[in-house]
Amino acid sequence: MLSSVNYCQNCGACCTNFRVSFYWAETDEAAGGLVPVALTEHVSPHLRCMTGTNTKPLRCIALEGDVGKQVSCSIYPLRSSTCREFDVFEPDGTPNPRCTSLRIGIGLDAVDISL
Repeated sequence: MLSSVNYCQNCGACCTNFRVSFYWAETDEAAGGLVPVALTEHVSPHLRCMTGTNTKPLRCIALEGDVGKQVSCSIYPLRSSTCREFDVFEPDGTPNPRCTSLRIGIGLDAVDISL
């Protein structure tokens, strides 16, 4: 059983540790695209990334709040496939080890599947 706790809202570590790159047609520059192109930058002719995630220190432009305390994504319903696919849990319901490692790295507890 998956946890009812939203671990992302007190974390945000993934938004400050990974380049969020994706196919350019996911932006609203293309028909059917959702990600606001104004919040992205070019990586290559076919890839874009969220501004703030391509150079150090990393922090996605869409991340609001204080990492490790309380955060949110200003474009959550419009986020890229990269963000949609990075989950706290693996498909089998076990904690995502990359997420757990990032949480521990900023001083938060590991994901607890018993909650």
